[in-house]
Amino acid sequence: METNYSELLTKLKNGDIDKIEVAPKSFMAFQNAFMEFESRKRVVGTASLDGKVVYHFAKD
Repeated sequence: METNYSELLTKLKNGDIDKIEVAPKSFMAFQNAFMEFESRKRVVGTASLDGKVVYHFAKD
């Protein structure tokens, strides 16, 4: 089952979730949704040594 990153990004923006964790194997699926997300400049990612990236939404 493929993760719906567009839906997760909307939930992140709305404050329904605190973060999105993206594994290296899922990065391209996330990237496609991220590039189409209207508020992508507010989505900030932090990479870990294992290649996982944790994204959060930067509030004002």
